[in-house]
Amino acid sequence: MDLILWEWINFAVRWLHVITAIAWIGSSFYFVHLDLSLRRREGLPDKAAGEAWQIHGGGFYNMVKYLVAPDRLPKELTWFKWEAYTTWISGFFLLCVLYYAGADLFLIDPTVMELTPWQGIAVSVGTLVLGWVVYDRLCKSPLGRNDTALALVGFAFLVAAAWGFTELFSGRAALLHVGALIGTMMSANVAMLIIPNQRKVVNALLKGESPDPALGKQAKQRSLHNNYLTLPVIFLMISNHYPLAFATRFNWVIVAVVLVMGAAIRHFFNSRHAGRPTPWWTWGVAAAGFAVMVWLSSFGPAGRAEAAAVPAPVPVEFAQVEEVVMTRCGMCHAAEPVWDGIAHPPRGVRLDNAGDIRRHARQIREQAGLSSAMPPGNVSGMTAEERQLLANWDAR
Repeated sequence: MDLILWEWINFAVRWLHVITAIAWIGSSFYFVHLDLSLRRREGLPDKAAGEAWQIHGGGFYNMVKYLVAPDRLPKELTWFKWEAYTTWISGFFLLCVLYYAGADLFLIDPTVMELTPWQGIAVSVGTLVLGWVVYDRLCKSPLGRNDTALALVGFAFLVAAAWGFTELFSGRAALLHVGALIGTMMSANVAMLIIPNQRKVVNALLKGESPDPALGKQAKQRSLHNNYLTLPVIFLMISNHYPLAFATRFNWVIVAVVLVMGAAIRHFFNSRHAGRPTPWWTWGVAAAGFAVMVWLSSFGPAGRAEAAAVPAPVPVEFAQVEEVVMTRCGMCHAAEPVWDGIAHPPRGVRLDNAGDIRRHARQIREQAGLSSAMPPGNVSGMTAEERQLLANWDAR
């Protein structure tokens, strides 16, 4: 019963994480769109930057934005913060129950770096905290006065972090940690700067003082960062389902490509919302980026190039494949798994007989031949030569 309850708690938190992420990203997209679509018109209130008229659900809405704040506040004021907070909290809970509790399977890969579970967890938490500190300092430095220069340095920082994670953790955990780092930066932007600055503005108004315009400018800069990072963070959070993304040799380069693609797509929509000329070229950048990712994934997992120097026999005999799969995968993917903590074959996939191995040929080749997703953390010590053999296997 404890196992059943825990599984449902895991499911509920994952559901909550997805729901709150949708709400947070949706509100981010909406307010960036609203901000860019504002227009100056006659008759606006004092200190108003512009207005936008919208129609939805059968009603008309007149949205007015103030550069700093109006002269007086209404009794009811809606704050947008809990979407961000709940997304991060639920996401960190999932990181704990999946990657920290199962560190030997999902977080650590001994072929990448020999870490104990506690060392891996400490490094994980430490890098997330340090990553936020570095990003925050960059924004508050003189570099933060130039948005273009800050964006370029921020891009280099995230790519360097992606490479660093691939040198510390399994491929699955590395890409997830880049996503977790970006998610931490985004939610901390809300908690540590956007909301505090808004509170300072409100408090100043309540005291009858004039709020500092710099507070709104700083909050807007961080909000824009969040807007441009939303598409890459979604890619990274779902990447653990796609081994050709996270478990191939150039996975950190794929992260760099995704950052560019996400920025290009957001630039298209932001330009459209602002009424500027439509930058159709951004879709060419996105399409080219996608093609580059496909090409990068074709190089397979690290070590496969060396193994290919001594090519496996072609065609590969099924008996060779069966021996590798039974030896390296059979301890978990069996009717009665012998790996501690696994009561049933993962995802119901059994690989302890010839029929099931043939039936799952495509998944075996993708997960263990064309990538190093399986075995997780390479716990059974599959060699590069064995992966090359599976990659060369044609089960048709």
